[in-house]
Amino acid sequence: MAIDRTSPILIVDDYSRMLRIIRNLLRQLGYAQVEEAADGASALEKLRQKPFALVISDWNMEPMSGLELLRAVRADPALADLPFIMITAEARAAKIAEAQRAGVSGYIIKPFGAEALSLKIAAIAGESASPA
Repeated sequence: MAIDRTSPILIVDDYSRMLRIIRNLLRQLGYAQVEEAADGASALEKLRQKPFALVISDWNMEPMSGLELLRAVRADPALADLPFIMITAEARAAKIAEAQRAGVSGYIIKPFGAEALSLKIAAIAGESASPA
């Protein structure tokens, strides 16, 4: 599924304030179909129920981390090609490399704004970012 302004996007974070921030940034960029999950396990359940064009997930969550969610998505043949952006405050090269080995499509380090999110989505979608 291609990523455009009408694409359904799943955002995953166990911190409700961060979900609200990401939802608002996506709204600023023109993305209206945004659903939320409070942890990796509930996100995986949603992903298996309906198609999404993109997952934007926090790394540090309990009981299933964003990295564990990413690995589960990549291991599921029906979801394996789903674009997946990891968001975290973790900037260490070893952590970024771990996410890349697990098959992450993009990586955003907190804090970030609409422009960084737009550029990352555009890079994953294979297009140039258009300011919203």
